[in-house]
Amino acid sequence: MSKVTIKVLDNGGFRVTGDVDLIDAEGNKFPDKPAFTLCRCGLSKKLPYCDASHKGNFESCVRAEQVLND
Repeated sequence: MSKVTIKVLDNGGFRVTGDVDLIDAEGNKFPDKPAFTLCRCGLSKKLPYCDASHKGNFESCVRAEQVLND
């Protein structure tokens, strides 16, 4: 089983890779995919997946806090 990785894309969605189940609010499972991008802007016509509708309409560049070891 591969570790799940979620990458926050600049001005885009969340890129998900690894062995993960995507479940809706009622517990229904979406079809398995080896990798997919989840919409973060709410503009996609293929929710919960990103369809690139965000281009030119959404800006967000998130960075994790860097922790320095002393």
